[in-house]
Amino acid sequence: MKTTLTYFRSAIAVTLSGLLAAFLLGLADDGKLSDGLSFLIVGTALAVLEISLSFDNAIVNARTLKHMDEVWRRRFLTWGILIAVVGMRLVFPLAVVAIAAHMGPLQALHLALFDPEVYAHRLEEAHLSIAAFGGAFLMMVAVDYFVDEHKDVDWIGRIECKMRACASARGLEIAIVLIIILSFGAFLPPDRMDRFMVPALAGVLSFWAVRAVGRVLDGRCEGAGEAVVRQGLGAFLYLELLDASFSFDGVVGAFAMTNDLFLIAIGLGIGAIYVRSLTILFVERGTLSQFRYLEHGAFYAVLFLSLVMFLETQIDVSELATGGVGMAVILAALWSSVRHNRRGDVVGEERPF
Repeated sequence: MKTTLTYFRSAIAVTLSGLLAAFLLGLADDGKLSDGLSFLIVGTALAVLEISLSFDNAIVNARTLKHMDEVWRRRFLTWGILIAVVGMRLVFPLAVVAIAAHMGPLQALHLALFDPEVYAHRLEEAHLSIAAFGGAFLMMVAVDYFVDEHKDVDWIGRIECKMRACASARGLEIAIVLIIILSFGAFLPPDRMDRFMVPALAGVLSFWAVRAVGRVLDGRCEGAGEAVVRQGLGAFLYLELLDASFSFDGVVGAFAMTNDLFLIAIGLGIGAIYVRSLTILFVERGTLSQFRYLEHGAFYAVLFLSLVMFLETQIDVSELATGGVGMAVILAALWSSVRHNRRGDVVGEERPF
């Protein structure tokens, strides 16, 4: 059996090489040791930020990944990490700035390299639309999990029982998310309404489009109320879009620490590698089966993150606070799971809350 350290060997190797690259990147500016150390510290902070914001992502990924075809599982863990690190942490910010500023990708890259402050400002201007899309997609993921008549284990019973009881009403999850979107949109001034509502609705439609495409590509899975297709290409597309939604907040928030695009890619990329390593550990160790409420905690954390992304359209919210609350919810679920295991409770008989 693999030791825990075995799962993180590649992540540790990437961390060492990535932090070395960050140090050399800082040293290359003026050749000052202080600049190299500064880049090293910021790169480490970005990696920690990404891990704290995306820990729940690893749990949600594991839930889908454990049912995927072995070939597609390997593709997600290889091709997927390339998309996550290069695509979302490097190409995505450039694409957002290029679209928002109506310029070509090479112009956006030139702006990032030679005028990073203007580049960061352009990306910040697009934050409203990014938060709206990502928040809506993640909220659909979370609400869809709880509004499920086949779900037979509850962590916070008073809430989850009622949501499960309403699952027979088709389209209820969409109605819930749309009501929340409209509620947040009502507080925006008219000149910002379109930049919020259109991406938010696109997030809802994207969730359902990925599910529909997945059904066509892979066929629908039965059992456990799992409505997301989990066999092959459909599951791969779903997980990649899910990863993208989780990374939106971290990418934008990273510019509060530094305007250097490559340092951001290094720091967040290190964090993304650890999320993949955690996902593999959770799948191969059967962690979600051993700790019955851990999955619930992850989806509550996803729901909280989606609400925070909507809230960020109104006020500034610290990414560290967001990651801290999400981690606290997951730790509470883990503690409830351990307490349940110690008592040897029978599934479905007892609900801790």
